[in-house]
Amino acid sequence: MKVLDMLIPMTIEGLKITIGVFLATLVLSIPLSLIIAKLRMSKNKVIAKITGTYIYIMRGTPLLLQLMFIFFGFHYIPVIGFAFSRYQAIIVAFVLNYTAYFAEIFRGGINSIDVGQSEASAVLGLSKKFTFMKVILPQVVKNVMPSVGNEVITLVKDTSLVYILGVADILKAAKSVSNTYSTFIPYIFVGIVYLLITAILTKVLDNIENKFSYYR
Repeated sequence: MKVLDMLIPMTIEGLKITIGVFLATLVLSIPLSLIIAKLRMSKNKVIAKITGTYIYIMRGTPLLLQLMFIFFGFHYIPVIGFAFSRYQAIIVAFVLNYTAYFAEIFRGGINSIDVGQSEASAVLGLSKKFTFMKVILPQVVKNVMPSVGNEVITLVKDTSLVYILGVADILKAAKSVSNTYSTFIPYIFVGIVYLLITAILTKVLDNIENKFSYYR
């Protein structure tokens, strides 16, 4: 009982950090990833190269390293560098990292749409913006949902990386209680919490996927 008396309040506090990082990353990175995906497909070679390099760096280096660089090393960059707080560094690192992954998923989804649809819309006098938002994007969302779902589930687990900056998430809560009472029970408890979060998200993602099933 002593273990649970200490663990439950700490887990609730840690859960606030976990959910906060998860929601902030999702809300900010998905819209940004659509912009980056379009820029990556730009006919302007300079823009395409810059966005391609950004995606390569974000996907080619560990998120843990990016967290450490943005918090400990970013302020050393001349002119543009300044010191982030711990929480700001976490959000920036997560958003930059997941924007790169989502951008590649959306780019693949956009490329999977027959170019003839854009041509037909142009013939009908529809603007490029209207065609993308109302014709292309709904189909893209439907096509990429399984891949986006995988990234969303991965994001939940990646939030545990915030411990490297000393922020107390649910995994750190389990570690603290485990060290205090020399027991493995807190890790099992936190594992169940992660599974519950994943189960809820899976249900939500399934519902969203079913919502777009009318395109079949």
